[in-house]
Amino acid sequence: MSKIKEAFANGKAFVAFVTCGDPSLDTTEQLVYAMEEAGADLIELGIPFSDPTAEGVVIQSANERALAGGVTTDKIFDMVEKMSPNVKIPMVFMTYANVLFTYGTERFVKRAKEVGMSGVILPDIPFEEKEEFASVCAAYDLDFVSLIAPTSHDRIAMIAKEASGFVYCVSSLGVTGVRSNIATNIGEMVDLVKANTDVPCAIGFGISTPEQAKNMSEYADGVIVGSAIVKLCEQYKEDCVPYVKEYVASMKAAIK
Repeated sequence: MSKIKEAFANGKAFVAFVTCGDPSLDTTEQLVYAMEEAGADLIELGIPFSDPTAEGVVIQSANERALAGGVTTDKIFDMVEKMSPNVKIPMVFMTYANVLFTYGTERFVKRAKEVGMSGVILPDIPFEEKEEFASVCAAYDLDFVSLIAPTSHDRIAMIAKEASGFVYCVSSLGVTGVRSNIATNIGEMVDLVKANTDVPCAIGFGISTPEQAKNMSEYADGVIVGSAIVKLCEQYKEDCVPYVKEYVASMKAAIK
């Protein structure tokens, strides 16, 4: 069983996202340990990029702060290599195609595998163009995680059939960010995914309260939370770790 699949094996999974280097790489490392302790089952590490098209203002600002602080892909690899032996749960990178192109796709994937990552998510790569990344990931036994948006309709079955790791179901149109209500017909989307794959399915974009997490977890195998965590990092900066830990614990408790 892949490490990612294992993360979904014990009830509903809580997937936590942080932007690497916001407020600092040292803090990011401490956040990963704290979130794992608080019950996170899988962690998405965002590699900052200057034009993160899928992100709302919260994560965009975090990307800008991290880049301004001198964070590079190599520094992130070094951080992961250092903390990986201490982390039992799977970690995946979430970033943009350009980051891989600039670094060299194969070089990036090989290094990601070497430092202990389990997968990669590229929100700006449409299904039709995923092959050049997915094939390299497959060669290094790294899961290339596919996203399914509410607009995917006829493509959902097609995307699900080729899914690897887990399927990232986008709960609402537009960019990432905290939303007061989530209006998409999630149930229908997840049913379509489930009919075409046994790869676990997690819902993200817009989930921020325990109540939302609980509702969404009734449809899927897990929930993904990013902006609400990144907001705490922005608010408390270097002191954010205990606040994030408490928040993750409350979200995990809600979906149990």
